[in-house]
Amino acid sequence: MKASKSRDTTSGSGPARILIVGGGCVGMYTALRLRARSRPRETEVVLVTPEPYMTYQPFLPEAAAGSISPRHVVVPLRRVLRGCRLLVGEALAVDHAARTALVRTKATDDEGTGPLAVAYDELVMAPGSVSRTLPVPGLAHHGIGFKTVEEAIGLRNHVLEQMDIASSTRDPALRDAALTFVFVGGGYAGVEALGELEDMARYATRHYHNIRPEDMKWVLVEAADRILPEVGPDMGRYTVRELRRRKVDVRLGTRLESCERRVAVLSDGSRHPTRTLVWTAGVKPHPLLAATDLPRDGRGRLRCTPELSVVGAPHAWAAGDAAAVPDLAVGPVVQEPAAGAGAPAEEDRGSDPDPSARSSAPPGARECAPNAQHAVRQAKVLADNLLASLRGTAPRPYRHGHAGSVASLGLHKGVAYIHGRKLRGYPAWLMHRAYHLGRLPTFNRKARVLAEWTLSGLFKRDIVSLGSLEHPRAEFELAAGSKRPNESF
Repeated sequence: MKASKSRDTTSGSGPARILIVGGGCVGMYTALRLRARSRPRETEVVLVTPEPYMTYQPFLPEAAAGSISPRHVVVPLRRVLRGCRLLVGEALAVDHAARTALVRTKATDDEGTGPLAVAYDELVMAPGSVSRTLPVPGLAHHGIGFKTVEEAIGLRNHVLEQMDIASSTRDPALRDAALTFVFVGGGYAGVEALGELEDMARYATRHYHNIRPEDMKWVLVEAADRILPEVGPDMGRYTVRELRRRKVDVRLGTRLESCERRVAVLSDGSRHPTRTLVWTAGVKPHPLLAATDLPRDGRGRLRCTPELSVVGAPHAWAAGDAAAVPDLAVGPVVQEPAAGAGAPAEEDRGSDPDPSARSSAPPGARECAPNAQHAVRQAKVLADNLLASLRGTAPRPYRHGHAGSVASLGLHKGVAYIHGRKLRGYPAWLMHRAYHLGRLPTFNRKARVLAEWTLSGLFKRDIVSLGSLEHPRAEFELAAGSKRPNESF
């Protein structure tokens, strides 16, 4: 399809078309801010996203443990972004010189017409990130990610299914492998996922006649010498002690060398036959960035100014995991962000009064970590600066103040470092829930999650596995004779 020519945003001939690529935190909050603060007929917002919802990732561990319904950790974009055009599809490439993006949708696949060419005046790149994998033998075949709601629910079903296998098998080796769960990555995603699922599985053993909590083996593998660096060294050491008290095998300074034939081989020489290997060892920029003509840094992220515009690319903006945004709130020390999806609590302190900071970052400035809290705050500044650019006024740089970090380790267990105060156990867990409930988008979702938490405090845990949801046509195919009873789904 032929792309229409982009508008001249300064001519006043019509609303500026703003194309937002990505429907995560940055995409959704940028669109909301633009809709709320745009003047009549000033902007036309088009959002391209592979899924018609935004996932609140800090609640994925609780969704995996069954504390929250999966549909309540996602926000339907069509309901929230009224007044914006939502295009559900995958952005394949961006030619910013021609102000055009190529988008593949389900309709274009069925029509056979090729990708849709979408013209724009202003571009907001927010495709997010994907799991950072390494060339570990067997990882692509046996590894399980933990970045989407589908992966979280799939992992829950998988863990309960392994318990069913262990309960029914007569093979001791198969039983041991089914009850061994290996998590690679000691950041927020790995620690919280392991903590919540271990808590759920330990509770579920009371409903199995031949499985006890001590029969299960949980292993956490981290290449660094500590876990959860965001909560500080003291809370990190406490987390290790807490996990080991729960019989979790925490291996620091250790790497996964191989997981072929369902055997996790670690760099310390140990071997762990397992049917469950969860990979949470960091993230990397979305592959779409390589299919653009926008400048990137050495790690593949878009090079941005403190005002969240892309360096050397007028009318292009970026934020979140895909953007290398200078962190003006810290000193000029280059530091690699911690591996794993994080959830540090940070607060925005507004604009920088120094006009000289508008043009460039200090030499060697550290970059903002790729986490949801930076994404939410950057989205608001990005939307305001984009509108300022359209109106010919000065933008403001993004600056935040660090308030602390919170993490859950399972039901009624957690760690927190808030404004210099260290919390552990129940108070930290309560702080974790309160903070993220406040950050969860829309009152509708807040009310539903709060209601679920209340009910879960009154009734017992739900330990139902719905693994058949991953293959909804399997039963019909068996009835129709196209699948043999013993054929793997």
